[in-house]
Amino acid sequence: MSTSTAQRLESVKEYYFSKKLREVAALIKAGNPILNMGIGSPDLPPDPSVLDAMQQSLSDSKAHMYQSYQGLPELREAIASFYQLHYDVTLNPANEILPLMGSKEGIMHISMAFLDKGDQVLIPNPGYPTYSSVTQLLEAEAVFYDLKETNNWQPDFEALDQLDTSRIKIMWLNYPHMPTGAQVDTNTFKRLITWAKKNDVLLINDNPYSFILNDAPQSLMSQPGAMEVAMELNSLSKAFNLAGWRVGMLSGNTEHINAVLKVKSNMDSGMFYGIQKGAIAALQLETSWFDELNKVYAERRTAMIELATLMGSTFDPKSVGMFLWAKLNDPSIKSEEFIDTILKEHHIFITPGTIFGSQGEGYIRFSLCVKVEQIQTAINRLKS
Repeated sequence: MSTSTAQRLESVKEYYFSKKLREVAALIKAGNPILNMGIGSPDLPPDPSVLDAMQQSLSDSKAHMYQSYQGLPELREAIASFYQLHYDVTLNPANEILPLMGSKEGIMHISMAFLDKGDQVLIPNPGYPTYSSVTQLLEAEAVFYDLKETNNWQPDFEALDQLDTSRIKIMWLNYPHMPTGAQVDTNTFKRLITWAKKNDVLLINDNPYSFILNDAPQSLMSQPGAMEVAMELNSLSKAFNLAGWRVGMLSGNTEHINAVLKVKSNMDSGMFYGIQKGAIAALQLETSWFDELNKVYAERRTAMIELATLMGSTFDPKSVGMFLWAKLNDPSIKSEEFIDTILKEHHIFITPGTIFGSQGEGYIRFSLCVKVEQIQTAINRLKS
């Protein structure tokens, strides 16, 4: 007996990295010395105090019980304090914050809370592929808005003003931007808030890269009027090296938070107590934590720039985050063909820009989650 799958699965493909990493694993199994520079999975450890907090919590009487869907009150308070300190944003921990099991969970739960079949969603191109795949799984329609290097990867407001917004419910933002590393321009958030109010669109800023090689962390929620029309996802994965722990957060007004909570409370049974305790310790770290973290990433970035240059590409020196987004100097070369050649001839895996959308053609992305020694090995391979 073969049970047919849901029709919604026909709208999406297997996640690129899920498929490509099987190919890479097969090459490694065959004895090829592959250097993986494609995935943004932090390879550095958390602060020792975070591990201590988790370990010490395991003997607490409630450590292994079901947890609140809203997370521990002290976790929400730690998130509120973190937002106040680093973004100058005041959030009520009782009803304007929702801890998440990673922000990827939040993308699904937000979409389930606000989208009906046939609704439209504005998605950045290039942008994180999960925005479009979740939209399609919910039988909503993805409408892509182009981000271009010539406009510093900011939205084109003339194009936005020409859209028929009658079916648009959500607009996904992602600043600092992945994959390009672009920071948001000063007026972009303000103009988006005004546009969203006018058109009754919910803005969602996905904000996990604020603190990586960035001296000016920003939050959409710091802007006047944002609480009326916006929510913000954030994550401990990148900034605190807790990717495998799956800890994220969502901020917004009470009405919006409660809508997402209604979905979340039907999907899980709360985050593990020890992870919450570790997350609290992470959120309370001194700013020197980011200084030390970024010393490592800065060294890696310098080495990666040499590698990208050897591959015949250029980059924006002002970009931030844990990736290096590079433009191929030869416009006749296709991104996926280029990375396949590099993988075959030099055993180096990097990411083609096209997996993030059509505007990624002609670009490649390097992850900085790679030790300097490995980057130097890659440099030597290209030079030999």
